[in-house]
Amino acid sequence: MSTTPKISIVFFGSSRFSVFVLDELMKLGHTPSLIITTPDKPQGRKLTLTPNVVKQWAINHNITFLDPAKLDSTLIERLKYYDSDEPPAADTIGKNQLHIVASYGKIIPSGVINIPQFGMLNIHPSLLPKYRGPSPLGTAILDDEKRTGVTIMKIDEQMDHGPIIAQIPVNITEWPIYEEFEELMARKGAQLLAETIPGWVDGDIVERPQDHSTATYTQKITKEDALIDISDPRADRYQNFRKIQAYHEWPQAYFNTERRGQKIRVKITDATYAGDILTIKKVVPEGAKEMLYEDFVRGLK
Repeated sequence: MSTTPKISIVFFGSSRFSVFVLDELMKLGHTPSLIITTPDKPQGRKLTLTPNVVKQWAINHNITFLDPAKLDSTLIERLKYYDSDEPPAADTIGKNQLHIVASYGKIIPSGVINIPQFGMLNIHPSLLPKYRGPSPLGTAILDDEKRTGVTIMKIDEQMDHGPIIAQIPVNITEWPIYEEFEELMARKGAQLLAETIPGWVDGDIVERPQDHSTATYTQKITKEDALIDISDPRADRYQNFRKIQAYHEWPQAYFNTERRGQKIRVKITDATYAGDILTIKKVVPEGAKEMLYEDFVRGLK
């Protein structure tokens, strides 16, 4: 019989990937009791302060949240006894707490990492030690890494460096757009985490160190990365297609052309690839709304 104690999950996240994870964890009976996210940011023409999607999720589900600008001593003290009105005794600090991180976007200091009794686990959408860093999903698409996967790792003070708790492979047959791939991997990660938590808390799972000698790293994506040349017959059409899929949400793959004597940037929003043929279906020309690519080309003549 399992001796798993009732645990308090503290969740760190700030993006749509985080929300997919939260949705799945709630469905599987592991709803966090506290969410740590990032502060509101100005958005729109009026620069209205707006909560991120994780904070909005917490509000919608009536879950306590904190959105500190810094993970400082104030937050550390709050985390030590967030479910109590009084400071805890030294031997009860962080007792029965498990911290989960999924796309939080901030470096987490040791003062926070060392609080929970059951450690701090991260859902990382790659088969670590491959694809450490900020863009594992997009990089997998760009590299045509169809045998990918999800890792649950224990966080330490280095980026994506801690020991592995669990992994599952995810095999891709055809590349979807980034947003669909992100949701797939987030939900797979949450499912794996939910399966792992009981054994981890009971002490039945033994962590294993990563082979750091085989680690590979991803880079932060820039707008310039999304440029493709559709006019060059020597261009790799399949690579261009993967760029369109990987950068579908941001920064969006684009090409440069001329319209009525002016150079313009044209974003590609929909494309297919089959038989070494790249078919562009929809575009957003600079200063215009989304349209069929054939209509755009017709307007250039």
